[in-house]
Amino acid sequence: MSWFDKLKAPKFKKTQKSNFPEGLWTKCESCSEIIFHEDLLKHFMVCPQCGFHMKISARRRIELVCDPGQFQELDIQMQSKDPLEFKDVKKYKDRVKSLQKKGGEKEAFIYGLGKCKDLDLVIGSFVFEYMGGSMGSVVGEKMTRSFELALEKKVPVLLITSSGGARMQEGIVSLMQMAKSVAALKKMKSSGLPLIVLLTDPTTGGVAASVAMLGDVILAEPNALIGFAGPRVIEQTIKQTLPEGFQRSEFLLEHGIVDRIVTRMELKDTVHYLLKSFVKGPSKAIQEKQNSR
Repeated sequence: MSWFDKLKAPKFKKTQKSNFPEGLWTKCESCSEIIFHEDLLKHFMVCPQCGFHMKISARRRIELVCDPGQFQELDIQMQSKDPLEFKDVKKYKDRVKSLQKKGGEKEAFIYGLGKCKDLDLVIGSFVFEYMGGSMGSVVGEKMTRSFELALEKKVPVLLITSSGGARMQEGIVSLMQMAKSVAALKKMKSSGLPLIVLLTDPTTGGVAASVAMLGDVILAEPNALIGFAGPRVIEQTIKQTLPEGFQRSEFLLEHGIVDRIVTRMELKDTVHYLLKSFVKGPSKAIQEKQNSR
């Protein structure tokens, strides 16, 4: 036995637990700036130093657009079944129960009627905290109902996306929601009603491959990851290095896929401007965009 094998690890005295309250400060993921949390909330969870947009809840996003107390949520109790009796490391049913208990949301999509500066709209938002905002049967049904509701009320739709794509636990039932929701959207658009889409980080997979890219106006948050497959998967598949900023909002704006990048501070004003424009009648550019699809 060597002499250093006989050495014992040094013992350190346990320091007294600090009484300093937690949660007062937040570190920016982008620039590492330490920000007073109350100030961060006032800036809609956007770093005042570098403009980095931190993740926020679906309900908070709706609050940014709708007037106070003017969002009426619909189909609140709708939740997923287990058509495949799916099980990985745990049963799908158990996973659903755990998520509902932990986050409070019944599913990965919430929608309803709202008002933005007194203008009516149907607004729906993906809940990324619920299984990565994955699109299952309930998400597809709620999206479909949101388009049908807009058709009934004759108002525009704002769809806020944040999703990893289709939900594998529901298999082909999940993939069917792409066609189902797009068919309902097509019917709504045929009546002249517009869809405004806000792409947030991330918007990928089956959601990006369906309704997310079918907006009459497509907005995006800064630096959001948007695309079907992730950049790492693409690089491994084509064996090439991707351009800098590939699949980020700014790259998509440069290549004509996104119409405008909007910060959270200007989101409500932007949506209101678009709603006013649609009330007066869709512009020639939007009509041409609709006819091309």
